[in-house]
Amino acid sequence: MLRWMLLVVVALAVTGEAEAQTKIRVGKAQLSDFDFLAADIGVEAGIFKKHGLDVEISNFTGDARQVPALAAASIDFAVGGGPAIAFIAKGTPMLAVGAIADAPGTITLVVLKDGPVKTEDDLKGRTVSVSTAGSLTYWLAQSLSRSHGWGADGIKIAPLGAGSAQAAALATHQIDGSVTDTSTAFRLEEEGIGRILIRFGERIKVFHVHIIFASDAIIEKNPDAVRAFLAGWYETIQYMHEHRQQTIDIVTRISQVSSAIATRNYDELMPIINTRGRFDPKALDVLGRSFVELNLLPAAPDMSKLYTEAFLPKP
Repeated sequence: MLRWMLLVVVALAVTGEAEAQTKIRVGKAQLSDFDFLAADIGVEAGIFKKHGLDVEISNFTGDARQVPALAAASIDFAVGGGPAIAFIAKGTPMLAVGAIADAPGTITLVVLKDGPVKTEDDLKGRTVSVSTAGSLTYWLAQSLSRSHGWGADGIKIAPLGAGSAQAAALATHQIDGSVTDTSTAFRLEEEGIGRILIRFGERIKVFHVHIIFASDAIIEKNPDAVRAFLAGWYETIQYMHEHRQQTIDIVTRISQVSSAIATRNYDELMPIINTRGRFDPKALDVLGRSFVELNLLPAAPDMSKLYTEAFLPKP
């Protein structure tokens, strides 16, 4: 009898714990971008659970595919590129609620190790892949072309989706270069296929390369879940700073990269990750200009209407 009563008590406790967890659905614009992996690390370290959240993660192949999922209520939060904030001005029911990372150190341009592209000048007229049209990588490729005086189309841009697809296209010489995340670039270097030609973080210092977006629906229906998710996210960033090896181990497994690549990502990219989520007005101005250059909007919008810091943890 006593044993039966103890089992009932345990079952009720487990049920109560499960009921206390609020389920939220989080999308990542790319599987392996290092700073997006805070979502996976927060789950594995039990940080989101501590904040009362049961987090379900979905991976996409660019903002252009992720944002419609949020608009269709398939996900509640999207972690994606800074230029995706333009979709809000175009009517997507979401709001930027936290900055993830600043300078675009997570993005590189990688070319074939022994290919025809030896210098940046060799890129003129050649084909470079990006994730999707209108994405951060697309804008970076266009900006590179403009910086050389070639105009927006001096480099041919091919949206190919996930980093794995871009890497395969480069390895088979279907493209001449790829604007992609560091994990993909490091892997191509490790395999002796590619070499990094450009690190965009060295060129653009004031920026918000990645941002957290929340759907209007969850903001309206469950603002406490928005606060809890952001609290868990930035606590996870602190955990990553304090638990280097544990972070590297999780990144290695989730991204399916070598420990050496995960270590390079950690050491190079932790410094650009935003620890408080606050937005920089100057960085937002740069994003506003990018919307016009991408032909997403005819003019830079009032950026103050596209984001909020109301749900961020108090300083």
